[in-house]
Amino acid sequence: MSESSTPLESFINHKAQTGMQCGNYSIEIPELKEGEQYRFHFDATACVGCHCCEAACNELQNNPPEVKWRRVGEMEGGEFPNVLQFFNSMSCNHCIDPECLRGCPTNSYIKFEESGIVFHDDDLCIGCQYCTWNCPYEVPVMNYDRGIVTKCDMCHDKLAIGETPACVQACPAGAIEIEVVHKEEWIKYGMEKEGIAPHLPDVNITKPTTRYTLPENMPEMKPADERLLNPAHAELPLVFMTVLTQLSLGAFLALFLGQLLFGLGFNLPEPSLGMALVALIPSAIGLPLSALHLGRPILAMTAMKNWKTSWLSREAIALGVYTGLASLVAGMYLLEIKGATLLLVEVITLAIGVYGIYAQSMIYRVKARPSWNRSSTTKRFFGSGYVGFLLVSLLLLIGNGGAGATVLLAVSLLAGMAQVLIIYEEVMFYRHLDKEGELYYQLNRTRILLQEHFGTIKKFRVYSLILSALLLPLLAILFTASGLMGMAIFCLVLAVIGSLFSELAGRYLFYRTVVPLGLAGNFFAGNQRH
Repeated sequence: MSESSTPLESFINHKAQTGMQCGNYSIEIPELKEGEQYRFHFDATACVGCHCCEAACNELQNNPPEVKWRRVGEMEGGEFPNVLQFFNSMSCNHCIDPECLRGCPTNSYIKFEESGIVFHDDDLCIGCQYCTWNCPYEVPVMNYDRGIVTKCDMCHDKLAIGETPACVQACPAGAIEIEVVHKEEWIKYGMEKEGIAPHLPDVNITKPTTRYTLPENMPEMKPADERLLNPAHAELPLVFMTVLTQLSLGAFLALFLGQLLFGLGFNLPEPSLGMALVALIPSAIGLPLSALHLGRPILAMTAMKNWKTSWLSREAIALGVYTGLASLVAGMYLLEIKGATLLLVEVITLAIGVYGIYAQSMIYRVKARPSWNRSSTTKRFFGSGYVGFLLVSLLLLIGNGGAGATVLLAVSLLAGMAQVLIIYEEVMFYRHLDKEGELYYQLNRTRILLQEHFGTIKKFRVYSLILSALLLPLLAILFTASGLMGMAIFCLVLAVIGSLFSELAGRYLFYRTVVPLGLAGNFFAGNQRH
């Protein structure tokens, strides 16, 4: 630096010589060719953790403080005096295979063919927040003021006219840049080398395009916020909706089995309108409850649009059709339409209901949330149907005494036993976690939440399940066989109440104890809902 030059002039000269994009209103990037798209480059060796990128993004987009389209994660490693503080500034990775786009039920996500930018169409969004579960980087964030999810769009409107995105322009160290990447070459040769950073999810989930420049000889890094552990949002409307629809399917299966056995000539009472209503009403109540989870419930019906790729759309369609057909079945009992026609309609209704609950479970089988992404989630969702069996058994016992009730109670007992075994499998899984496993960090934090934050509710869940699904139904069978119908009914009433509260408690824990993948060290995560 010459004696006459100022620090500012020196910095301007340095920018010109190195081609730094920061501080510039205009940007010169190569024109995109076939198979290319834009991406971010983040230089972790330059970032000083000042959070200017966050502030600039929020100011430009007029977002409230809790809504952050770009976030800075902090990590630390090494041993004194050789320590390293590491920052990771992340917004949308504009993935080649975005999970948010595939899962969105309203087709609110678009990947622009000409630029590769993943864009969110705010007008179509219903605020279901499914994308916030699907994205392994927790990029989409709910804006409660608007009732929709929002996310980074790489300032595509500025980029289109040669202007720098806000985060790039504001970074004082030039740590963020816009680049062009050839997608196929990136996947084959670059993604596994330059697309990774400490404590980020597996790049093969969505094939993110962000390129990282990392410090050499990095020690093992730990998230700076690893001692902070907050439960996830309770999602109470979904707690009740999922349990009630699963209960409904269990009750409808009991109704169908009773009708089938009666039709085959077994000495059992014929199912009644009351049993059909018991199967219908929980689903008819539960489905509308799910709209309370939405930011824009008035647009709830548009959740059925993306049936080709979204499990949420498939669930909405299937359970909607199931509830409609269950209403038809109740009408057939009211009009006394019996025989093969009734059985055929019940078979179709049951098949669609089974698919609906399966689709419901697949909503949660996402790689971004390890404690949900297990086969036990599907098993538990179907397992909750034993409550419906107990409910129909109670109705049968009240209306017909002991005639035929013992058969259905035996099936109820088997269904309850299956749910107990599923929950036992879950308990043992968390008791013997593999410390070397790739997902140990998240799964262990789920275990801590279950044991230390919600230990009392967990104990209630286990003990009430054993009591309500096994012991009380068994007593009801014994009392029925002994002719003590009053005692049998009393036991079943307790079993139905206890099992319902047990399943609600289990589902509450399911939502509250999930620990997602995401940006490590993200102290000020705008998309954490408490």
